[in-house]
Amino acid sequence: MYGTAAAGGAAAAAAMAQAVKASGAIIRVEPDEFQKILHRQDAPLVVEAVGGFRGRTRQYLTSYKGLVFHTKTTDRIILPSRAEVVLAKKIWIPA
Repeated sequence: MYGTAAAGGAAAAAAMAQAVKASGAIIRVEPDEFQKILHRQDAPLVVEAVGGFRGRTRQYLTSYKGLVFHTKTTDRIILPSRAEVVLAKKIWIPA
């Protein structure tokens, strides 16, 4: 049973690494620049995750013109009302 779980975990890790390679660059921007990118879109899709010590760090992801943008902040970003928000448990950005 453990061998199967380990193999499944390794396969999932490999699939995630391949997905990161396939998705291209993830561009880190400052929160104010992230908001500017959101306001350029009609209906942006935003992924938001809260983490860190006592939930003090917020991370956001969105895509724009085929690129993925990421920002990290201690303050909540005011998202446009037309944004579709997906609340994630965690956002992992490769180093």
